[in-house]
Amino acid sequence: MGRGRVELKRIENKINRQVTFAKRRNGLLKKAYELSVLCDAEVALIIFSNRGKLYEFCSTSSMVKTIEKYQRCSYATLEANQTASDTQNNYHEYLRLKARVELLQRSQRHLLGEDLGTLSTKDLERLENQLEASLKQIRSRKTQFMLDQLADLQQREQALAESNKLLRRKVQSC
Repeated sequence: MGRGRVELKRIENKINRQVTFAKRRNGLLKKAYELSVLCDAEVALIIFSNRGKLYEFCSTSSMVKTIEKYQRCSYATLEANQTASDTQNNYHEYLRLKARVELLQRSQRHLLGEDLGTLSTKDLERLENQLEASLKQIRSRKTQFMLDQLADLQQREQALAESNKLLRRKVQSC
């Protein structure tokens, strides 16, 4: 007995969305691998998560060659204009962006206190200084927010005090 049809719409709950993404991503990667093995098909799969993390699968030894083959088939009219150096440049840009994403993810993990074992004392000090500077900014913003709230409450207090005086005068005049 089947589970029934799943309504295709964005999952609003962030945790459920992340769990579904992980499960379906793994299932999709597994299916891509199975398709390549069972049918001797050339398969390339690229997935970017909503956080920008890259997941990829390629049944051949080179993703570049598969992408070039795809471009030859899909963009036949553009093939005359697209040279091998353009493809190479695109691949270098892809590698540069991939390295940048990995660097940012590593930096994020360090800021969260994860994967600190590989850092030197200097790196840890730099991270500590960065966190302290961030905390100063956060505290400054929090203080400003609280001062703004205090000023607003003081204005309300004055308005209520004036209103209270007016009511007392009315009561006394009656």
